[in-house]
Amino acid sequence: MPAARKPRISVADAARLLLSAQGLCADPRRRATRGALLSLIDQLGFVQVDSINVVARAHDLTLWSRLHGYRPAQLVALLEKDRRLFEHWTHDASIIPTEFYAHWKPRFRRDRSRIPASAWWRSLLGDRAAQVMDHVKQRIADDGPLSSADFEHDRPRQGFWDWKPEKAALEFLWRVGELAVARRVNFQKFYDLTERILPNAHAQPEPDDAAHVEWICTSAAERLVLFTPRELAAFWNAVELSAAQVFCARAAKAGRIIPVEIELAQGGPPQEAWALADYAQRLAALPIDTSSTQVRLLCPFDPVLRDRARCLRRFGFDYRFEAFTPPAKRQYGYYVLPILEGERLIGRLDPKLHRDDAQLEVRALYFEPGVRKTAARKRAVRSAVEELATFLGATEVSGQI
Repeated sequence: MPAARKPRISVADAARLLLSAQGLCADPRRRATRGALLSLIDQLGFVQVDSINVVARAHDLTLWSRLHGYRPAQLVALLEKDRRLFEHWTHDASIIPTEFYAHWKPRFRRDRSRIPASAWWRSLLGDRAAQVMDHVKQRIADDGPLSSADFEHDRPRQGFWDWKPEKAALEFLWRVGELAVARRVNFQKFYDLTERILPNAHAQPEPDDAAHVEWICTSAAERLVLFTPRELAAFWNAVELSAAQVFCARAAKAGRIIPVEIELAQGGPPQEAWALADYAQRLAALPIDTSSTQVRLLCPFDPVLRDRARCLRRFGFDYRFEAFTPPAKRQYGYYVLPILEGERLIGRLDPKLHRDDAQLEVRALYFEPGVRKTAARKRAVRSAVEELATFLGATEVSGQI
């Protein structure tokens, strides 16, 4: 008997499922309460943190694009007062719901042996590691939350990653769960003992390997809907590909996921992948998009863009972050925001916030090939830029749109 044909999912449906799972189909003008913000971050799983501030911090842009009433003070309250969120590592520094904390303990354990084995770590601390870490922990135990600046060191710095020993110790103790980020001031981390600021989370036992892999893969699948084992493993960057492959085989046998084919935006043979078994019901429940002029500006570190190859497959949008590209070799700009219109990525905006003048400058606007530059589309982009300016506290928008 021939094998049943796998369901084939269209490019448009695959894009809708990803956008919905990642919070980009809901009305961004809904009420932006602290509870709504926490629910949004839970839905996303995490929000990446990045130091570049040419427009706004990455986490603020990511949240604002989904919740236009969002204000950074709400996030600070959830992080530093309510402790409903904590800051740690996924594929990069991220803000994560505290209810997930136990599933960071396997990461803490792995980093405790992995980091000291690196040549970079040994170059900073060498044989003094235990002594420096004991000193750092004792200072924090005695004095409360401290930043790297609270530890003086007279060694000349040779570059961004040439940390003084105390900074390296702080980061190591944070990465292994002994310290937590208590707050940030001007983006500088202040560290405190984890048991002091996250006592309940800190006291939770570490899950066993089976429970950890099950949670990691199940929670990633819920936030992707359509996925490969590699994409599951990469979502939290917490398990090996082989573990994700075993999970998929087991989940398929249990009827929780099914094999599918996903059409590619750039054409060619479809992608072999997995889908949650109820993906069709999820798709049918999504509201029909009746307004193709709804425009959002996305952060370069938006979770929809993070996997560049997936972004190309789902949207036909070839995105590259060019901040670290030499200026002469940039195609679009230093910190370019992709433009999402309805469920399509239609262009790119190169903005710059001039804080001293309260001015948001649009240095360039690029539409994707085949996207018509209609007056209505330009008005929608202009409106999105003005909304961003309001969020940023800019009173003027300059440049041509």
